[in-house]
Amino acid sequence: MGDEADGGNREEQAIRRVTDTLAENFADTHAADRIERTVQSVRARFAGHPVREFVPILIERVARRELEQLPAAERVTVAPEPVSTERPSGEEHAVGSAVHSGAETAIAAVQAESHPDAAGATANVTSAPGTGPAGPEQHPAGGNGIRKDPADTPTPANGTGEPRTGPRHAAPEIPFITIPATPDEHLSFFGVARKWAVERPVVPLVVGLVLVLTAVLGVAATRPGDDTPAPVAGTTPVTVRGLVGSEKAEFFADPRVAEVFSRHGLTVQVEPAGSRRIATLDLDGYEFVFPSSATAADRIQREQNIATTYTPFSSPMAVATFTPIVEALTAAGVIRPGPIPTLDIARYLQLVRDNVEWERLPGNTTYPVRKNVLVSTTDPRTSNSAAMYLAVAGFVANDNAVVADADAERRVLPLLGRLFAGQGRTEGTSEGPFREYLAAGMGPAPLVWIYESQFVEAAVAGQTKPGMVLAYPSPTVLSQHTVIPLGEAGDRVGELLSTDPDLQRLAAEHGFRTGGFAAVAERHRIPVAADLIDVVDTPTSETLERMIDGVAATYR
Repeated sequence: MGDEADGGNREEQAIRRVTDTLAENFADTHAADRIERTVQSVRARFAGHPVREFVPILIERVARRELEQLPAAERVTVAPEPVSTERPSGEEHAVGSAVHSGAETAIAAVQAESHPDAAGATANVTSAPGTGPAGPEQHPAGGNGIRKDPADTPTPANGTGEPRTGPRHAAPEIPFITIPATPDEHLSFFGVARKWAVERPVVPLVVGLVLVLTAVLGVAATRPGDDTPAPVAGTTPVTVRGLVGSEKAEFFADPRVAEVFSRHGLTVQVEPAGSRRIATLDLDGYEFVFPSSATAADRIQREQNIATTYTPFSSPMAVATFTPIVEALTAAGVIRPGPIPTLDIARYLQLVRDNVEWERLPGNTTYPVRKNVLVSTTDPRTSNSAAMYLAVAGFVANDNAVVADADAERRVLPLLGRLFAGQGRTEGTSEGPFREYLAAGMGPAPLVWIYESQFVEAAVAGQTKPGMVLAYPSPTVLSQHTVIPLGEAGDRVGELLSTDPDLQRLAAEHGFRTGGFAAVAERHRIPVAADLIDVVDTPTSETLERMIDGVAATYR
């Protein structure tokens, strides 16, 4: 109660000084009781505001504007005097708490009061004495970077060209303070405080508070040892919308990823979609797209006429399976056993040509199912992962050569069509079949074509179960996740994903191959291929499109 009473008394004293100052400034145009009523009316508007330290400043600001609606009055000022910026021990912490708890509320209130018909409009900040087109005069700076104006600040005239000689009220001597401007001062506390302090004399209590707050906020705005500046209070992050391959949805949903983008002034909102489907969508309103391979990106680049791309991370294609399936296919000579099992694509394709069912595999007693041995994939018409499967199978079916001409396309398409048509209905994104793998076990899909990152991400999150196995096809392809910026903010996203060490580290934790990938796999004891040797190239995007069209015909 004692602290509250003291705070109330200090506020009353400050309000009285504000009233006296305004009465002195507007003595020739407004009666003293009119000025007092205006001050009290403005004060009532701030009833209940928690930041009481700012109330006298806000009241002076709004009341002065209202009094200036009538013809301008002669104003009284006095010569400046030095201002001490010393503050007692512990005051910085107390003021910092006040700033964080309510500075933005107070500033928003004064802006609303000052501009009732244009919320959010910004006011022009006039230059301090001694500034102009050539820049501010150079004056010695105090310990906290605040510059003081020279002592020859002109005294306002009283209509005779002579200084006033008799005070109408006992006005205190009040200095002018110049606070260095910031580029966005019209949006910041610094800008508001500077305008109050420069344009008009303010009572010493208020000036001292502004000085202390400026010093505290100036220290807090930059943290020593951190290369990334802290966001300036009051600035609004830029919202950036993007379309991304579904396998990256969990990465962008990670609060730690959002926090890193926030440090750089960005709020990134993404929508997952099949990487190939992204090229068919209306991209208006999006600042970037993030398909899962360079081949998928090529088509988007051509259609959008964009040359700039970023490739922040990659992921080889892999197969998610189960221990009993590995054992059965090992016995059939299709999987090469070892710490990291390898699926031989050539022998697998021979099983497909021969229409081999699971129950016909020799020695298979754990999965004796009467359906053909097939790897489950997504729909190649919409999903990049299925297109990568098509590229690998096409390479092997074409005598271990990249499909590059019409003759090769005709030769391999009959077999490739069976790989997809035999599956029945397929999902449009890679997220669907992998979630089924995690939830339903080997019953519906004993072999699932995935990005390696999906399995690693699930293992890091504790979502995999005993008996789940990550295998690698031989050969495989490396999927290069490619950012295509559609605007300036999207370009910033691509740059940060590629260069920010925190985003690179978090990408590794989500299973993508960056500099920290090996350490993540080792820490979580996930057996992954350390060196990818048997990697093949994909066909050109034009050839791959024709192959996909040929496979699509088998669906009909």
